[in-house]
Order: sequence, then C-alpha cells, then structure tokens
Amino acid sequence: MTRAWTWSYEGYDADTERLRESLCALGNGYFVTRGAASEVLFGPAHYPGTYAAGCYNRLTSTVDGQTVENEDMVNLPNWLPLRYRICPADTAPGPWLSPDHAFLTEHRQTLDLRHGTLTRWSCYEDEAGRRLSVEQCRLVHMGDPHLAALRTCFTAHGWSGAVEVESGIDGAVRNAGIARYHGLADQHLTGWDTGDERPDIVWLSCRTLDSDIRIALAARTRASAGRGGMPHPQLSALQAFHSLVLPVTADVPSVVEKTVTLYTSRDPAIDSPLHAAVDGVVLAPHFRQLRASHRRAWENLWRQAKLEVPGEAGGILRLHLFHLLQTLSPHTAELDVGVPARGLHGEAYRGHVFWDELFVLPFLNLHLPQVSRALLDYRYRRLPAACHAAREAGRAGAMYPWQSAGDGREETQQLHLNPRSGRWLPDHSRLQHHVGSAIAYNVWQYGQASGDTEFLHTRGAEMLVQIARFWASAADWDAALGRYRIRGVVGPDEYHDGYPDAAAPGVDDNAYTNVTAAWVLLRALDLCRTLPEAHQRQLSERLQLDPEEPERWDDIAHRLHVPYHQGVISQFAGYEKLAELDWDGYRQRYGDIRRLDRILEAEGDTVNRYQASKQADVLMLGYLFSPAELASVFRLLGCPLDDDTWRATVDYYLHRTTHGSTLSALVHAWVLARVHRPDAWTYCEEALTGDVADVQGGTTAEGIHLGAMAGTLDFVQRGMTGLETRDEALWLDPAPLRELSKFGVRFRYRRHWDIDLRIRPEQVRIAVPASENPPVRVKLRDRSFALAPGTSLRLDLPEER
Repeated sequence: MTRAWTWSYEGYDADTERLRESLCALGNGYFVTRGAASEVLFGPAHYPGTYAAGCYNRLTSTVDGQTVENEDMVNLPNWLPLRYRICPADTAPGPWLSPDHAFLTEHRQTLDLRHGTLTRWSCYEDEAGRRLSVEQCRLVHMGDPHLAALRTCFTAHGWSGAVEVESGIDGAVRNAGIARYHGLADQHLTGWDTGDERPDIVWLSCRTLDSDIRIALAARTRASAGRGGMPHPQLSALQAFHSLVLPVTADVPSVVEKTVTLYTSRDPAIDSPLHAAVDGVVLAPHFRQLRASHRRAWENLWRQAKLEVPGEAGGILRLHLFHLLQTLSPHTAELDVGVPARGLHGEAYRGHVFWDELFVLPFLNLHLPQVSRALLDYRYRRLPAACHAAREAGRAGAMYPWQSAGDGREETQQLHLNPRSGRWLPDHSRLQHHVGSAIAYNVWQYGQASGDTEFLHTRGAEMLVQIARFWASAADWDAALGRYRIRGVVGPDEYHDGYPDAAAPGVDDNAYTNVTAAWVLLRALDLCRTLPEAHQRQLSERLQLDPEEPERWDDIAHRLHVPYHQGVISQFAGYEKLAELDWDGYRQRYGDIRRLDRILEAEGDTVNRYQASKQADVLMLGYLFSPAELASVFRLLGCPLDDDTWRATVDYYLHRTTHGSTLSALVHAWVLARVHRPDAWTYCEEALTGDVADVQGGTTAEGIHLGAMAGTLDFVQRGMTGLETRDEALWLDPAPLRELSKFGVRFRYRRHWDIDLRIRPEQVRIAVPASENPPVRVKLRDRSFALAPGTSLRLDLPEER
C-alpha cells in the first residue's frame, strides 16, 4: 500500500517476505541493508544482506566440469540481529519470537520515504494470554555513511515480567541469496575476529578471501535508562552478541537501542577499519539525535531531487527515487564505484556494473551532477583495462566489458544456468560491445547538462576518442555492399547471440550497435575539432593520435551499414530470414513467455531461429535520441528514416518482443509517447510496477532493477517533456500522457539551480530562479527564448499531434 510519502505492508506473508526485503531496504550510497527481520538470522523466507559499494571478491568454482571465476559483491556481516522472548516471573522463558512464530497475531511495516526509516510493528500472544507488542524503527544514516541504528520498543499488555534480548553481529554469512547460483563457491569472508570494548560494545572483523578487503563492524546496545541491567557480551568465532534482561511493566514501554558502525579498508583517512568502527560507535549519539540528523540529511537530498507527480504513479515514482538515492547518494561522489544493475539491494547479477548507467545518469545529471561525474570517473579509471582488452582482441582503442566490477576486466560469466532445463549453457553476452557507446553517450550528455568542460576536455575526451578508435578498428569495408560492417556482436536484445547453426557466436550489423557507433565517431570528431588548442595537444600526445585517424572516423561514420527489410530497420543483417514464432500457441501453452529463450532451450530449440526479441533493440535508438536527432544521424549515414519508416519499425518490433527485461517496457513507453501516445500508458504502467508487483516473477527479491527505476523518473523528467540539453540550450517538446498529464520537476542545469518546469495538458511553465548567472536559452519546438534569472515563461501547448 502506498501513500504520498510512505510504503506499507499489512500482515505477514512468508511467500513475499524476500520481495519486501528488497523494497524496504535502507541505505546511504555507501552501504545498503535489506529490510530483513532482525529476529531471524536466516531462513527460507528471510535473506538479510548488507552490501558496501565497490566491495567485491573473486572465487573459483567448478561448473559442469569447467573451472570458472566469478567476482561478486560481498554479503557483509549482518548487523541486524536483535531477537527477544517473554520471560514470565514464575515460569521458564518462552520461545524466541519472530514473525514466523505461531504466537504472532498482528504485523505491519512502513517505509517512511521522506525520512528514510523503516518501522516494523508486531504483536504476539503466548499460551497464557500474555500479549507483547514490539515496535522497531531502523535507519541507515544518510548524513554519516558509516552509521546505522535500531530502536526497539517493547510493551507488555496487562502483565509484568521481563523480556530477554539478544543483540549483535553475525559473521556467519555467505552469498546464498540467488537460487540459480547454488553450487557455486559462496564463502567470501575469512579471518573472523570478535571482541568487546566495553560492556555495551562488541565488534567483529574479517576480510575478503581474494581481494583482501578488511571489514569491521561495532555494535553498541543499551536499554532505556533505569530499565534493565548492563548487557553481557557473548563472543564466538563468528558472532559477537549482547544478552540482556529487560524488565517490563504492564503498558509501560521499554526500549533497547542498537547503534552500529561499518568500515572497510577501502575507506580513506582511517588507521584501521576496526579502530574506526569502535571509535565511531563510542562517539555516536543516542538514537533520537541520530534520527534527527538523518532526517535533515534526507530533507536536503529531497530538495536536490524534486519530482512532483500526483496520484498512485507519483507514490511509486517516489519509491523509485528513494532507492536510486540510497544506491547513488552524494556519498557516492567520494567512492570509486559504478552503477550496480540491481542496486545494493541483493546479489542478482553479482552486483556487477552493466550499461544501466545509460538509464541512470541522465536523471542524475540534472540533480546530482557530482555523482554522475564520480560514476564516469569509475569508467575512466578502468580505461587502461578496456584498452588492454581491445588489444587482446586485436582491436584498437577501448573495449569496455559488458559486466564490470572491481578492476575493470570482463566479468561476464562463461556459463549460465537455464532453470527450466537444468543445463549450463555458453554465455556470449560479453559480445555486447555497445556498452562502449553507452559510456560515450553518458560522457557527452553529462558534459552538455553540467557544462563541466574540465572533465569533457580531458578524461571525457580521452574515453570518447578511445571508444571511437575501437569502433573504427571493428568496422570492415565490404566492397560489394559499398559499406562498412561490424560483425560478430550481440545487441541489446540478448536473445540473438548468433545465427542458427553457425559455428561462431554473434550477429552482423546490429542496427543499434552500428548507429550508436556512428554517433560516437561523430561526437569524437566534434570534440577533437572544438577542443581548445592546449587540450588538443595534450590529447594528441597522450593518445598518440594519428592525424589521419579523424578522416577515417568521418568516412566510417557516414558509411556504416544499416540493414532494412520490408520497409523497416532490420535488427541485424539476416533478421528477415528467421522464422516467425507461433506467438498465440506459446502464450496458450506457457502463459508468461518473457523468458522465451529458456522455454525454447528446454524444448531442445533455440530462440536464435526466430524473429523474437527479449527487449527493445532497434527501438532503443528512439530512447537515446529525439526524433530530430535520430533522423539527423540516419541522414548522415545516407539511410532513409522518415516518420512512416520509424512508425512501421516500431510496430514491427512491438509485436515481436517478449519484454524479458524490465528495461523493455520503459523504452517502449518512451518511444510510443512520440509515435502512438494512446498505447504508451500500458508500457509505462508496467515499467512503474515492474518491481513493486514483481512482474518478472521473483526477480525483485534478488535486488531491485535500478536502471528501470531511474528510467521511470527520467521518463517523466525528459521523456514526457522532450527535455534535451544540447547546443548550449534547453530544448522542450512536451508529450504528456493523459494518465500523467500534470506534473512538475525541479532540476539543475549548469550553474542554474532549481529550474522549475511544470507541465499541464494545455500549458508548459518554466521558471529560472534569481541569480547572477546569464540567461537560459530555451527552445520549445520551433520557438526560441532567452529566459533571464528570476523570470518565468508560460506557453500554451498545441493539441496532441
């Protein structure tokens, strides 16, 4: 249940508990902890997980007779444990209580999005009729990235006695949250040590096996003043706990506060993680003060990322923004981390960095540009690894990995499991070299939105040029065709990793890959031509740029092959030769066919034989580029792309896509908002509910889909407003949906903070706050304005075209 600023669940449901744990996770950009029950260490319905940004470890496993390496984001020691039981004065203690126990009579939990807290309330009644209500509020501090806290309030109803409480840190954790990874090595931690600093403080330290990251947590447990004795430390090899007996009086609340600190050896300016953790928890204030400063930090953050959408859609969008900010907060700007595709909320995709930043950075650019820059710096630091990968493949420039983690090498698995057939299959998704174009696109968009020429002219330019070099070296001339071709790749679709019965993987001339490669080459040319002379000289010397290279880039950018068939853009060369699928037959047989690849493989068939896509591929071009810009790129390529051709292309793939990725519905909503607006809401609604309703069937429990969440925010911010930042101006071309026709966004454009943009069905209003900055150039369709700071502009919108 959602309200404007809260996300609530009534009752306890073991079957959906892991889903709720993902959606009720709390974090601050440094670490995130799943919304797991503190009463249970682990169980079928529960998977506590704490993940620190950039904390990876590599393990070796034997899979189907092969030795494989996997680098995972590590599940760190669990700081949540706090269990309790009723201790009557005249009998032995009762059982340890949890939401799974038969004594549970009521349960609810509420996520406060405005203030970043999770409150869980449970009521139990034992055989003797003793009722105990337990209210617990937890936070992961947004102001101090190393702090977290729990406040647990016990109220005995109609009886007096005691409640026994055990509180501590559990180091006996593994990466065991993904069923299909079972059987792979999952013990990432070693070298545990435990101890106590004072009667109320215990600590646990350990390290990762291969990456040798040292980790330390310290926990302080205190009962409310005058209501309970001093906690007693209980230490073992893998756990550091406190035990205390808390007297309870009928209908009088008794409180236990637990404060925790987390540090790793990746943190700057510390002596050791253990010393920092212990010192931090010693100095930490009481829960009330922690919560007050935590709320102030969140209030400041919400001011920087304001999105006003009414109704249920607005509530879901706020939840999406909440999880985006918990994964990528201002603290992220101080870290060497990328964009984890599933947030820091679970172990799916092993916490790897894919191309999802393509859907994340456009939103962050206009709110937290310092975070965008840090995420691009993650890519820049791994540029040498990408250049090494290109050389190993016989290419020039930089070949970025499809999956990245710690050091920038290719982390894509060599094998993947089909849960339907139980077979391990070769994984060729590392051929998705279009990830390089996504990085280049993000570099360019960040520069346009932020005006950060220092970055764009140095590190950004270096990445752009090296990616352009890669595409130039990957393009082969086909004399018969009179075009350049890029062969042996995999596009965004992922279903098609080769031609039927072909010996080698990959397809040729994937339209998305080729068009974006041409765009990268053109942008690299633009940059090289417009760089200040000093930066041009530095770039040429640093990269040993041959004067003839730009000429080759220009030739390739104008003559890359884009295949067509039946008047539409072909997903790749030869797509039209593939068989048509019996869509109705498969839907009648299986119902949900999102993962058609698994269904067909289990039948002994392959999706490579069919015109069926997992997700938007060709149509991704309509997500990246406005209609005018896309037409311009195709015009430079000498390829036809009028409105009728694009509409026919959209319709063609719309009927051949299974939406096996949460990103697919988002892209289709974005494209249809421009091509056929009445159909866009169906896909927009699926994108909004993708995680909250778990439309992929169990995947949200493994971690939220950060790209899809951020993409829905950007769909409102840029998709329906037509907002572009290019050519030193703000471009607007509103296309609001009937269901989302009234909304407002506040964003930052270069040196202008808090530009206010409001859309109504018939009107657009843009206001620039007062400042000493120059006017903002605004272009609304065919009109141009210079909007001075401290002024606003209202314009009537024509009726839907």
